[in-house]
Formats: sequence, C-alpha cells, structure tokens
Amino acid sequence: MYDDEFELTFDLSDEDEASRAPEPEQEPVQEAAPEPAAETEPQVEAVPEPAVPAANGRCVLISGGDRGIGAAAARAFWQAGYRVAVLYHTHAEAAAALEKALPGLLAFQCDVASRASCEVAFHTVEQAVGHVDVLVSNAGIAQQKLFTDITPEEWQHMLDVNLSGAFHLCQLALPGMIRRKAGRILTVSSMWGQTGGSCEVHYSAAKAGLIGLTKALAKEEGPSGITVNCVAPGVIDTDMMAAFTAEDKAALAEETPVGRLGSADEVAQLLVFLAGESAGYITGQVFGVNGGLVI
Repeated sequence: MYDDEFELTFDLSDEDEASRAPEPEQEPVQEAAPEPAAETEPQVEAVPEPAVPAANGRCVLISGGDRGIGAAAARAFWQAGYRVAVLYHTHAEAAAALEKALPGLLAFQCDVASRASCEVAFHTVEQAVGHVDVLVSNAGIAQQKLFTDITPEEWQHMLDVNLSGAFHLCQLALPGMIRRKAGRILTVSSMWGQTGGSCEVHYSAAKAGLIGLTKALAKEEGPSGITVNCVAPGVIDTDMMAAFTAEDKAALAEETPVGRLGSADEVAQLLVFLAGESAGYITGQVFGVNGGLVI
C-alpha cells in the first residue's frame, strides 16, 4: 500500500471517512512509506496443511497478497491445493511471515502502479512457480478528501494503483491464458465502486472502473475459455480497521442488515469458488460481500 501524506491513517487503503460510515473496504496493499522496524516476527495465524499439497496443480497470483483480504485469499488458495504466489509492495516482513506459515508460497516485491515493475514481477513468478492460471487483482489504496481538494497528482496516483495496476497484470496474464484456452481473472473492487462514496470520489471512480473493466473483459475473453469476475467487499474486519474504536465498529455492525462486520476469510472463500471449475458458467458478474448494505 502507498503511505503518502494524503493516505488514510488506518493503513489498508480501502475505507471511508469516519464522518460517514467508514468505508468498508477491501484493503490497501500498497504503501510507499518505509516499514516500521519490527522487534519480533509478524504473527500469521496457523493454517491447516492441505489434504494434498498443490493437489490441483494450478497456480494463483494475488496482488496485495501480504495482508488483509489478500493474505486471507493466499491462505484459502493454498489450503485448496493451489501453488500460490503473492505480490507485495513494501511490507516485506509480512510477506516473509506468510511464506513461513504457508510452505511453498512465494512472495515477490512489486509496485503495481509501474508497468515495468509488474513485468519483472510477473515473469519472475512464471519462472519460479509456473504459468498463472488464476489472477486475483487485489492491490489498492484509498484516500478521504473533498473532491475540490484532490490534486491532479493524487487523482492520477489513485487510478494508477487501483485501476491501472489491474490493467497491467491482466495484460500480462492473458496471452498465456488465451493460448491455453483457460483462465480465471478476479478483481477486487469495493461497494463504493457500486454506489459512490462521499469524500472518496477518486477512489470510487477507480473502483467503479474495475467493475467496468471486469464486465467488458469478460465479454472479450469468454470465447477463449477465460472467465472474469469481480468481488466488491463491504465493511470487512481486518487490520485496516485498527484505527476504529469498538463503538465505531458496533455502529457499522448495526447499520449492516446481518448485524455484524464481514471477515477477510469470507471474501477469500468466494474468490476460491469463482476460481474453481464449478464457476465455469459465471463471468462478468459483481459479487457483493457486504452483509446486505448494498443490494
């Protein structure tokens, strides 16, 4: 995730401001600020060994896979028997902890806003892990700011990370998928990409762009045996919400029809399903994981 002076203070960059219901969002993955020195190794929850490691022989690449929804997706795909590669921006220690917790998983540094960085990382993944069968474009940042105060540089940076990052990775993954006549592309948007969020116009626009990319690309690549779907999380209880008080979280849960916040694991399980053979007739769709906040 990028950590500029204009970024949200609560890290995972996909959330709304406290003045309205804080943006429930999928997490930010990119962060330009240097990582704080850790005195102890990052703690990563234990994950049961898969019944048959790499049982299905397929490879999944997850951008922003070191924390939050991305890390939950990495664990879920690993448990399902995939060969897993994740991209991270600056959180090297979190990525290393994930590698240690999930034997066989490999993490690679990448700034998804940079085409050159994406090309290097993607080709390194293919050399180390094998061709990419499933791409999960999850990396993103967020910012809370009045539209009239957004600078051209901030606007462009938001689009570069949240939308152009997906463009870069999709263009790199598709040639091989088209040759093989098979593939799964999954984008992670936000419910604000569906409804729009006050004081997050650039963020909402970028996430809405991901939805448009998903729908159009699904039509273009369907004849090649490739499905493209989007997951739009609502309020997900991850470390991005560390800045929220218990009262804030209780208020958000009360606004949610199911009466609670969502978990990163719930988003991850949907991603695994959409990547599987049972989802072969599903493409061009947007799946809300928001507890009924957006219907």
